[in-house]
Amino acid sequence: MNKGEITNELFQLRDESYAYFQAKLIPNIPREKIIGVRTPIIKSLAKKISDEARDAFIKELPHDYFDEDQLHAFIISLDKDFDKCIFEVETFLPYINNWATCDQLSPVAFKKNPERLLPYIKKWIASEKTYTVRFAIGLLLQHFLGDNFCVEYAETVASVRSDEYYVKMMVAWYFATALAKRYDDVLPFIENNALDRWAHNKAIQKSVESYRIKSEQKEYLKSLKIRD
Repeated sequence: MNKGEITNELFQLRDESYAYFQAKLIPNIPREKIIGVRTPIIKSLAKKISDEARDAFIKELPHDYFDEDQLHAFIISLDKDFDKCIFEVETFLPYINNWATCDQLSPVAFKKNPERLLPYIKKWIASEKTYTVRFAIGLLLQHFLGDNFCVEYAETVASVRSDEYYVKMMVAWYFATALAKRYDDVLPFIENNALDRWAHNKAIQKSVESYRIKSEQKEYLKSLKIRD
């Protein structure tokens, strides 16, 4: 199966109504670039593509369609070899142009190698590319708010300054999640206004909406909102 055949299969699996739904969620991607294949179907396709077809497909960048980018993300997320996965992620990251593909890229190899992953996160978070930065913050959220947590990682996220909505939103999500998981550790970042104003207030909003935050904590967080 070559790239053209893979693309043709994606078109055979399309759902027009889902394509229009996706287009509303990802406004920066032209509607004609969205085939409309549902996520579980793309995941299934990623698992059944032969190794030969897989290797050929991921080498042909950039892709023409959003759904091809999604398939690419799911394919390399299945990699279990850390070094191979890092190479493929670094090759793909510059081509990611939307939040959905960015967030779907979740390599299984990274879960078992958090310490080896950290140097790459530090490099990616300093990137000038929107979705490379978002991806790095997302990795800190996924893999470093549990036993691997370190205040230094929260400081790294708090120091991110960007005018890009999808970066600021991920900063906010990071701290909203961190407040749910490590309230005492990260509360000082909110108390001391360590984030930019927008991310600060959005993190509080998302925390107040969370069922994982205690009522008294929510009331206190609301009092820390930066007002006009």
